[in-house]
Amino acid sequence: MTTGVIENAVATSDHAWRFHDREAGDDAFVALAASLGAVFAPLAAEHDRENTFVYENFDLMRDSGYLRLAVPRELGGLGATMRQICFAQAELARHCASTALAVNMHLYLTLSNVFRWRRGAPGAEAVLRRVAAEGLVLMTSGGSDGIYTSATAVKEDGGYRISGRKIFCSQAPVAGVITTMARYEDPIEGTVVLLAGIPMSSPGVSVPETWDALGMRATGSHDVVLDNVKITEAQVAARRPWGKIDPALRVAGIHFAPPVASVYAGMAAAARDEAVKVVYQRRLGDGQPMAEDATVQRQIGLMDVKLKVLWWALLGALDELGDEYVPDDRAMAPLMIAKRQIVTEAQEIVDLAMQVVGGGSYLAPSFLERAYRDVRAGSFHPLNPERTLSYVGRLTLGVPADTIW
Repeated sequence: MTTGVIENAVATSDHAWRFHDREAGDDAFVALAASLGAVFAPLAAEHDRENTFVYENFDLMRDSGYLRLAVPRELGGLGATMRQICFAQAELARHCASTALAVNMHLYLTLSNVFRWRRGAPGAEAVLRRVAAEGLVLMTSGGSDGIYTSATAVKEDGGYRISGRKIFCSQAPVAGVITTMARYEDPIEGTVVLLAGIPMSSPGVSVPETWDALGMRATGSHDVVLDNVKITEAQVAARRPWGKIDPALRVAGIHFAPPVASVYAGMAAAARDEAVKVVYQRRLGDGQPMAEDATVQRQIGLMDVKLKVLWWALLGALDELGDEYVPDDRAMAPLMIAKRQIVTEAQEIVDLAMQVVGGGSYLAPSFLERAYRDVRAGSFHPLNPERTLSYVGRLTLGVPADTIW
């Protein structure tokens, strides 16, 4: 296993957008992401067209060390901070959005386990060491869970039996463990939700190939079926009341929002770069350079302004979070606000890029046609843009916000 940058990375255009770092070392892993992206980009359109998973990309990310990006160095990883992962993910997404989004689910779970490990949570170190040593891929069933889960648990001696169907399980074809939730009717506490890690090799776990979506088609976000799957009590990492957010879910939200937002920031930057490239190459009907058109100048300027502001929002939220935080609303709210800013603005930036390029961007071979479909996925990650507003509004008004996810 290597940790170095892949050779022959594609040179960056003089006119390409750059997410400027604020602190020394923010961009420490951008070169690694760029070198991987240079390999991924040529096959991205084919994977999208054929609706196939990016197996080869995950092999390369495992070999290059990208999968162990967030694992602390003392446990065998590269020791990237969440800020550094955001910069790297924004770069990777410029080249292959599906790969960046899929691996993001692994990276945020790794970050969550680092948070737990630093606080002495049982089992966290073992998971992180396996990610570092074996290239273990961590998967979440967050699309089926949150405060209301789609699975049920039945108590059995020494553990539980879990049954249910989970949707939006990105990177399912290569995942080694799924972090998931199940509803359990506790005879004393009433309805509770169990959070557990389940090896994908467990009897009763299957992955029907169901993923066929508008965009992000190469993420392999298939359903995962849990059919009477046995887990031990030791596999249960947390339990919480039905319909309520708890610290464990906030830990997930805190470590999910920044890197997933970065994926959409990177997609927006790539769309902007495509538009700028076309403008430099094209002339108008009267023979004048397209770059001299006042409307085009305004649209390019608007894209650049939006990119600046959305990245400021993310870095500001990370600054507000700091290095020492507890999983509460004060920590999570700024990150969700920044994510909302990015996913909504990213859609507008892609739309603007298509307006600049014109009708050709609407055709299937176009990079922007694919970006238009891919960027829409940002509206569906929790907290979605509208729920984010409700969440922030409740916090402002002093209304309990622990039922919004």
